[in-house]
Amino acid sequence: MISKLNYCWRVLGTGFCFALFGLGGMILSLTILPLQRLIYRQTEVRQRKARKLVHYTFRFFVAVMDTLGVIGFHVHNRDAFKNLRGQLILANHPSLIDVVVLIASVPRADCVVKAHLFKNPFMRGVIQSTGYISNDDPEGLLVDCCRSLAAGNNLIIFPEGTRSDKGSLQKFKRGAANIALRCGLPSASVITSVLITMKPSTLTKGTPWYKVAPKKAHFSMHIAAEQPQPWQGHEHEPMSMQSRGLTKHLETYFHNQVANL
Repeated sequence: MISKLNYCWRVLGTGFCFALFGLGGMILSLTILPLQRLIYRQTEVRQRKARKLVHYTFRFFVAVMDTLGVIGFHVHNRDAFKNLRGQLILANHPSLIDVVVLIASVPRADCVVKAHLFKNPFMRGVIQSTGYISNDDPEGLLVDCCRSLAAGNNLIIFPEGTRSDKGSLQKFKRGAANIALRCGLPSASVITSVLITMKPSTLTKGTPWYKVAPKKAHFSMHIAAEQPQPWQGHEHEPMSMQSRGLTKHLETYFHNQVANL
């Protein structure tokens, strides 16, 4: 009986949190973000302020989920996340809220978002104000990513390109490798890998929000103790071959790391 009541509470709590997330996006888009546009005329300053606002808003949202008992959260060594600067952050992607917890944990976080979210009425204003990078133009995306990293932002990328399927890593896309190569990162040691677990699995790909785990899920995130070894490609090879090699290198590394979680 108690377990059934707990399950029902987590379904209701999850629904409330989804509604809160959407409503919060609209409130920010209609109130604080327009005010910031009036106060801060410089685009760079305005985007930095908007990202800081989102950082603290997401911290509040994660705290609400934790307090309601929807999901338990444990971010190991929070100071390490707070001290990241100008890093390409690569992470596995087991759940829908991974990017929310990352942005809540990492100051000056930037990320690549799917183009259709720029049309989402709940998130459009937030995404446009923060200057998060759209994936609709591959060449422009690479330029924007390099510019963001050079400015000291932390760029969050999920190499799988989408959420994992029932805990198993998907085949890596070449996006992360292309960004690393074009921005000259493999030899600069500014790639930080982050490992995430959600046990039991919930908010996975293709699963409706109301199908919560049979028992309370626990989200855990930490910076990997063993970072990927620098990858040395052949500079005279075509970029496509270098990208393929680095992608395989990263995929092998993450498979080994996730297998030990």
